[in-house]
Amino acid sequence: MAVAIFLLVLVVGSVVFTFVSPWWFTDIASNWGTIDTTVLITFWVCGVVFVAVGLFMAYSTWKFRHQEDSRAEYEPENSRLEWILTIVTTVGVALMLAPGLIVWEDYVNVPDDAQEFEVLAKQWTWAFRFPGEDGKFGTVHVRNINVDNPFGMNPDDPNGADDVLINRNEVHLPINQPFKALLRSNDVLHDFWVPEIRAKMDAVPGMITYFWFEPTKVGKYDILCAELCGRGHYTMRGEFFIDTQEDFDAWLAAQPTWEQMQAGISPKVYSALARRGREVADTQGCFACHSLDGSQVVGPTWQGLWGSERQLTDGSSVTVDEPYIIESIREPAVQLVEGFAPVMIPYGADLISDDDVEALVAYLREETSPQEEAAEE
Repeated sequence: MAVAIFLLVLVVGSVVFTFVSPWWFTDIASNWGTIDTTVLITFWVCGVVFVAVGLFMAYSTWKFRHQEDSRAEYEPENSRLEWILTIVTTVGVALMLAPGLIVWEDYVNVPDDAQEFEVLAKQWTWAFRFPGEDGKFGTVHVRNINVDNPFGMNPDDPNGADDVLINRNEVHLPINQPFKALLRSNDVLHDFWVPEIRAKMDAVPGMITYFWFEPTKVGKYDILCAELCGRGHYTMRGEFFIDTQEDFDAWLAAQPTWEQMQAGISPKVYSALARRGREVADTQGCFACHSLDGSQVVGPTWQGLWGSERQLTDGSSVTVDEPYIIESIREPAVQLVEGFAPVMIPYGADLISDDDVEALVAYLREETSPQEEAAEE
């Protein structure tokens, strides 16, 4: 009897919790309401089966409990019951699969009026590219990727000169305009996901994947990586803005093109140690939390970092030098910059070696020192 009561409470409690739970979909901000419908159909089919099976188990546990003088009957075959279960199961599976197939047909067929943008995934940050006025992307290749060319642009392809490059975790799109997102990855498997858009797709090294959607609600949303991509996976976040057409045009016009980035490349020559330090920063996912252009991400910006004065949460201040940077890597919560939460994990020797720390310090010294000091060095 106790088992039957437990099963009954479990079923009733699950149903009640489902309807009072705060964990439901976020408000949708794209055309993919059909994906929500498909998920809800699956939810109701599975829910009805769960309740039916749970109640049947509770009933059977009570009905066929042990009783004195009771006798069990062996019935190896029951054609009527088998037909009922076969038909009901077939209908249930069809109800779950058919809507998904219909939605998938729309999902893989991009509208003719869709515009394109590119999503570049790398441990553990996002970058974005838009075609320029010619409407054509320039060609890219992984062998071209370096500190001054993070997208791997082909410098000999004239189609890429006007490509708009956004080398940070932020992208804007205009409302009510279909877009085809082209995805590629520099390193491992990632997955570009904005929950409010509903649609998502893997970014696979060595190939271009895609999906499409139409933004329908102005706002700011979170970009997440929906694929476990390494120990910095949880930091791989970004900002996704849906703008009016006017605001989007203004934002896009303010972004640099590949040609402008080439013209503005710093003539600074990095030492071999600093070049390795830049690679360490990339592989450790530092740029997921720290920017080089002054923008605030998760942690303090690195722009003008070396030699600057930083105000700490305890009211004191510190000059950024080698010992401070090393301590900030090994024990980041000891001297916490004011206005920032203690979210960075300590990077002990098991996560980053002393040699890599030395290289990272060299990179920060050469990259973020005032120009006069860097020139003297």
